[in-house]
Parts: sequence; structure tokens; C-alpha cells
Amino acid sequence: MVRVSSGGAASSSMASTLKAYSIPLVLLAAAIFLQLFVIPNSFPLNHYDVLGIKRYSTVEEVAEAYEKFSSKWNSGTEVPETIDFLKIRYAFELLTDPLWKRDYDIFDIDEQIDVFENVKKQFSGVSFSGINLPLLSAASSDPGDHVFNVITSNDFHSVLEKTEPLLIQIYSLGSNSCRQFSNDWKRIATFLEGVANTGMVELGDARLAAYLAEKKPTGQPFFRNGLPSLVAFPSGCRTSDCLVRYEGELSVDAVTDWFATAILTLPRIPYYSKESLGQAFLAKSSPWKVKVIVFSRTGQRATPFLRQAAKNYWAHASFAFVLWQEEDSSVWWNTFEVESAPAIVFLKDPGVKPVVHHGFFNNSWFVNIMEQNKQQELPQLRSITSMELGCDARGYSRAGYDTMTWYCVILAGRLSLELNKMRETMRRVQQILSSAAELNGADKQQPSEPSAIALKDKRLTFTWLDGEAQKQYCFFYIHSEDSYDTCGPRRDVADVPQLFIVRYKRNATVDDLKVERRPKGIWNPFQEEDVDPASQLVARYNGSGEIPEIIKWISQIIKDGDSRDLPLFDEDRKTRRNRKTTVSSQDRPTSITDMEPKDAYQAPLSDSDSD
Repeated sequence: MVRVSSGGAASSSMASTLKAYSIPLVLLAAAIFLQLFVIPNSFPLNHYDVLGIKRYSTVEEVAEAYEKFSSKWNSGTEVPETIDFLKIRYAFELLTDPLWKRDYDIFDIDEQIDVFENVKKQFSGVSFSGINLPLLSAASSDPGDHVFNVITSNDFHSVLEKTEPLLIQIYSLGSNSCRQFSNDWKRIATFLEGVANTGMVELGDARLAAYLAEKKPTGQPFFRNGLPSLVAFPSGCRTSDCLVRYEGELSVDAVTDWFATAILTLPRIPYYSKESLGQAFLAKSSPWKVKVIVFSRTGQRATPFLRQAAKNYWAHASFAFVLWQEEDSSVWWNTFEVESAPAIVFLKDPGVKPVVHHGFFNNSWFVNIMEQNKQQELPQLRSITSMELGCDARGYSRAGYDTMTWYCVILAGRLSLELNKMRETMRRVQQILSSAAELNGADKQQPSEPSAIALKDKRLTFTWLDGEAQKQYCFFYIHSEDSYDTCGPRRDVADVPQLFIVRYKRNATVDDLKVERRPKGIWNPFQEEDVDPASQLVARYNGSGEIPEIIKWISQIIKDGDSRDLPLFDEDRKTRRNRKTTVSSQDRPTSITDMEPKDAYQAPLSDSDSD
């Protein structure tokens, strides 16, 4: 029988134990080595360490530490290496400037580091005595006209309470980068005027600056990309939890595009070439919309206030940009009478001369000129414009809510050359009556046409509708055997535009009724259960296309409508309920009741630099 000694068993047990713990012991030793030697040497010494003093030492202590080094160098006791001298000298200049020291101490900002790197290359191999001093250019603390709309801790919360989005630049008076960015910032603030607020926060307001900064794991505030730093508060954002930081290129074009897209959620307006403008923009834009074409020399993306206008006026206008090139100047002159850029062109009805404005423009001017040109000369009657045009059965008039009787002349027809010719005729009728109203106003002895007076008093409106896209509305007013020549899908080559006039008369039985909400569209009055619509009288024109005859007919209708108690169209609730079941939402034409897709007025192209 073989026996194993107890001593051999103990040795075997010890070897097993050492083997089991060898890997953890090696890992522990490696971690200690990394902590004590590798990690500290992987990070550069801070500027206080270079001078051999504790962090956050005063300016006097920094100067005193540098003087000790300087004494040794001047006496010849020590001859520093060039790189060591540059580090010490750089630390001394940075930490003896109050603004640079403040930014470095609180936010760890050292924007002069690129200067240091350049100096290292410049004086590589040169004796320290041959280095030109100082290394850094002194910072100017005078804000001059570079600083405006400064926000402080005291007024920050009141600024946030405003409903508009807010863009803030965090800057330092000691920063050369911020000073260089100042002109671009002015342009950005100008472009955002009217759509957002802007402000500036100086690092000296340490409490507010720290609130807007990012935080390191140690809790120290910092700005990842240095200064200037841009942060945005979207509309409704009241705390730093929802602010958005800009991390892109500090250029006017890049910043404004980011803010308009990410913060304001505005659509881009694409650029078109002379080859693509007609086919991709003019041909695809809705026929009732005014076409707004902006000619630019720079090719920059649309400013935020232009993009805001494109969003606000989407129901009335389509927008496009064109890059102006001299070789194409003859094309644009012959097409739109555009002489140079910048310029804005408003294209209205077919055959109407473009409205052209040359020169630079700001937000307030553009909004004003847009309001003047948002409608075609002969606008289309749609649910979104019916109230504004005064062609709504609910009882509203352009002359005011108290007006009892008013009129709407409507031209109906499918899109065709015949319709365009008749639209031109009705524009001429409108112009003649408008001119007659002005002459009558100057000459009290001149007899006035009733239609001219009604137009001047805003009791008469001229409009048109698409007989195919708005077939339900077209058939509603045109009941005849030949109505299919005007309304609904095209069945043959016949396209016969028809003219009719609607007289609206407020129903006196509901004059005192308080209406809390406006109707969603011109179909809604026929579906309401609680409020009767205004009474309506529809009269069709069966005369010639001669302008005097049309004016005579309109004037006679207005004269009779104002002086005689004519038959009225009015529906009782039971009839209205029956109509509600027959005119379903599926049957309603899209141009009457349905909202257009929000991005319908801008379709990015592959050749557009707006993407």
C-alpha cells in the first residue's frame, strides 16, 4: 500500500492556491501600474503644474513662480530646453491675463492652445533667447459694438417666458474667436428677427454660463467645442433639460439653416435652375397659388423669416430660389423682367405681368409685400379663403360683420384655355370697376355703377373655382343640362366656363345668435344643426363675353338685390340633414375641404443646394 506524506500534500495545495490567484494578482499589479505611471503621463500637465504651483493660484503667485524660472535662465544657472521654455512662458502669459485665467479656471477653456502649437513648430531647434515675446496677443476687454442683447442671471427667466424660440451665444470678452464671430452673429440675429429671439451670455456671469454648459463627471462645467458656443431653447422650453446645442460649423448659412430646420421646424425652399424651374416648379405648383421666386447671388439657403413666410402662406403661395448667373440674365429678363439679383418675382394669374422687386429686403418689408401679393388678381374660392374673400354662407363679408347684403361673382370651369380667357375677361371687369370707383370718388357729379360702388365698399368680390377639382361645389350652384360642360371630369372636348353671382343676405332671425366658433370650410354651413346660414340667391349669366354686358348684368343684379325682396335660397334643418347624408366627406373635392400636405410647396431636388 502506497502512502503519501502530509508534507507533499501541503505543497500541492499551496501550488494550486498560487495558480488560482495568479491571474487576479497580475491584473491587480497592472492596474496599479496604470494608475501610478501610465494614466498620469497620458494627460498633459495643467498650466499650474508647469509652473510648479497649486491650481487656482492667484495672478501674483503665477508671476512670482515665473520670476523664479526667469532668474535662473538669466543668470545662466539653467538653460531650458526650447519646449520647456515655451510651456512655462505660455502658462505665465495665459494665467496672468484676468479674463483668460477666469475662463481656464472655471470652464477649462484654453482657446490659445493653437497659438502654442504654431509657436512650437516655428521655434523648433531655436535657443530660448531667440524666441520673440510675448507669445500671445493681449485680449481686449472692451466689448465695443460686438456685444448686444446681453442676458444676465437676473433677467434670464423673464426672457425664457416669451413664447418665441431663443438662440443664445455664450461668449467671453477675452476670446478672440468670439470677437471674430461677432459680425456673423449680427447677421444671424438679423435673419432671425421676427421669428425668434437672440441673446448673449458672458462667461463672467458664471452662474448662468455654468447652467448653460455641459458637465464633466467631476461636475465641472465645460464647453465641448470651446467658444463661442450656441444653445437654443425651442418654443415652450423653460429649462436646460430641453435645450439644444449647436455643434456644426460657425457660419451664417450653417447656423441659420440648423436653427430654422431643427428648432423652428421650417421647410427648406429648394433652388431651381433655368432648366428645372418650369417643369419641376411652375408646372407642379397648384393653379390657385401665387408663385414666389427669389433670385440670389450667393446661393445661400433661404433665411428663417423667408422659410417662416413659406410656412405661413402655404395656402396661398409656392416658393422657389434661383441662383443668379450672368450668362442666364437674358433668359430671366425675357421671362420675368428681372434685371439683377437679389430680386423677388410674384407670378399670379396666367397672362398677368409678373410683379418684380429688386434689392435687399428684411423681414418686415417682405411680410408687408407678401400680404399685398398673396392672392391672384382673380383668386380661387376655396375653404381656406372663403371667409377672407367674403364668399361664405355663414354670413361674413369683407365689408364687415354688420353688412346685411353682399355679392360674390364666381367663374366656374375646368382648367383650360377657355377658362384662362374668361379669367382674363373677369380681371378686366374688376379693373374697370375699380378705376370707375376711384373716378366716382373724385367726381361727385359722375353717376356711379352699382357694381363699382359695391366693389369699393367691399360688398362685391370676384373669384373663380375649378369645375373639375371642386365639382361638388360647382354642381351645387349650377343645375342645368349643360352643367357637365363646366363641372366634373372632362367627358369630351367641350369646356364651357360659366359665370354666376351669389347674393348673400344675413338671416335676421339669427342676428342675435352668438357663434362661438368659425366654420371649417364653405361646406360646413350646410351641415350645421344649430345655426342657419345666410340666405343665398344664385343668378347665372347667359349673355355674351363682352365686358360692358357683363358689367351691366352685375350692376343690375346688385341694384335689384339691394332694393327688392327677391327669392332666397335657404335650407331648413331637415333639408340640411338630408344634404349631410348625401354629401359625404369622401365626395368632397380636396381643394375645397381637405388640407394640402404640409410639404406640398417644397419638394427637394437632387440638384438643390438646400439639402
